[in-house]
Amino acid sequence: MVIIGREQEKKTFKKALQSKEAEFIALYGRRRVGKTFLVREYFSKKGTFFEFSGLKNAPLSIQLENFVKALARVFYKNAPLQVPKNWQEAFELLTEQIEKHPKSKKIILFMDEFPWLATPKSGVVQALDYFWNQFWSRFPNLILVVCGSAASWMLEHLIQAKGGLHNRLTKRILLEPFNLKEVDKFLKSRKIKLSQKQVVDLYMCMGGIPYYLKELESGKSATQLIDRICFQKDGLLHTEFENLFYSLFDHADLHFDIVREIAKKGNKISRQDLIKNLHLFSGGNFKKRLNELEASGFVQAYVPYGKKERDRYFRITDEYSYFYLKWIEPVRKTGTKIGSDYWKNLVKTPKISTWAGLSFESVCLKHIHQIQAALGLEKIACKTGAWRFVPKKGSVEEGAQIDLLFDREDGVITICEIKYSEKLFALDKQYAKKLLKKMDIFEEKFRSEKELFLALITTVGLKKTAWAEEIVQDVVTLKNLFV
Repeated sequence: MVIIGREQEKKTFKKALQSKEAEFIALYGRRRVGKTFLVREYFSKKGTFFEFSGLKNAPLSIQLENFVKALARVFYKNAPLQVPKNWQEAFELLTEQIEKHPKSKKIILFMDEFPWLATPKSGVVQALDYFWNQFWSRFPNLILVVCGSAASWMLEHLIQAKGGLHNRLTKRILLEPFNLKEVDKFLKSRKIKLSQKQVVDLYMCMGGIPYYLKELESGKSATQLIDRICFQKDGLLHTEFENLFYSLFDHADLHFDIVREIAKKGNKISRQDLIKNLHLFSGGNFKKRLNELEASGFVQAYVPYGKKERDRYFRITDEYSYFYLKWIEPVRKTGTKIGSDYWKNLVKTPKISTWAGLSFESVCLKHIHQIQAALGLEKIACKTGAWRFVPKKGSVEEGAQIDLLFDREDGVITICEIKYSEKLFALDKQYAKKLLKKMDIFEEKFRSEKELFLALITTVGLKKTAWAEEIVQDVVTLKNLFV
C-alpha cells in the first residue's frame, strides 16, 4: 500500500536505513493515527523485520508468550520455543539472533504499544535499557523502533528518560493527524471524490485520523457519511470516545471531566476556571492528567498573545472528541431515537453555527503555515497567537477576542477573522462595525505602534461589498488551506 503524506517521517526512516550506526527511534502519537501502518509499510521489506506488540492489561506470562511466538515466526520458521521467564531472558534470545544475522543486511526491531508491556513489575524498561546499552547499540545494521499511543508514558520513560535510557534515542517522531491536503489525497486514493468544503465538514467531525477516514464510502455526501458513522448505533464513532480514552489512560474519569468542561465552555477555558469548575487543586493529579491529555493530542494549552504564563487557556484540539461531546454524547445519554437523516436535519438549524465556527477555527489553527503562505508572509518573521480582552466585573468596557493574529517584523499586525460559511460571506455594515470595534479595542489595549491589517479566513470566499473593499486587506479560503 502507498503511504500518504508523512514526508518528514519517511525522510527520518530513510536516514536510519542509511546510517552506519545502530538507530533507536521513539515513535508516539494519538491512538488510531497510523503509527503501526507507517512502520510496517516502510520497513517490512527493507530488511529482516521483527514486529512485536504489547497487549493492554495482559499479564506478563501472556506478553512473553506473544513475544516468543513473534520470535519463532521471524527467526525459527515457527518452530515452538520455550517461553522465557522474564524480559531479560526474552531479550537474550533476541540478541542471539541479532548476533547471527548477516551484518550486510538491516534488521528492524519494531516494538509496538510498548507502554502496555511496561507494568510496574514487568522489568521490561530495565531490560531494554540493559540490552540497548550493552549489546544492541553496537550493531550498525540494527534499527530499533519503539512505539506507543500512551504519549505521556513515552515522553516520561523514553524521550525524556532520566535513567539508563537518557539520551540513548537517536530519533524522536511525534506522528500527527493528517492535514487537509493529506486527507484529500487519502480519500482520492480510495476513490472518494468530495469537494474541499465537504472534506472540511468531515474534518471538523473526525479530524485527520486515518483509521476513521477508512470508514468513509464513495458516492455519499459528507452529511450522509457523518450520519452513518457518528449517529447510527453500529457506526464506528458512535462509541469510539470511551474506548479511546480507556485504552490510553489508566484512570480516565478525570480526563473525561476535563475535556467535557472545556467543551461545555465553548472550547476555550482558563486554567483557573477549569480548576474552579471541577473543584480541584492545581497540582498533582490534575496537572498530570492535563499533561497526559496534551501529550496525547487531545488538548492544547495556549497563552493569549501578550499575556503571561499564568493566564493559560485550554482548547480541545481533537476534532472528534469535541464533536462527540457536543453532538453524539447527548443523543446517547438521552437514548433519543434518531433516524438516518439526523445530522442532515440538525445541520440546517441555527444551533449548529456556533459549533461550526469554533470547529473551523480549530482547523485553521492547525493550518497556520498555509495561512501564513496565503497572506504572503513566508519570508517575513512573524509571531502568531490568539488575543483576548476580558473587562473586569462591573466595568462598562467591551471585551474583544481575536482568533488569530500575525505580529509581523515589517511593522504590521495582521488580524485574522475566521468565519465558517456555507456560501460567499457577505460583510454587511453591522458586522463591519463589529470588526472595526474589535480592532479599536485591540489597538487601545495592546498598545502597539504597528499598522493593523484585517484578513478574513472563510470557507467559500468573501462577497464583494463596499464594506469588504473598505476594511479587508486579505482573504484566505479553503483552497489555500489545502496546499
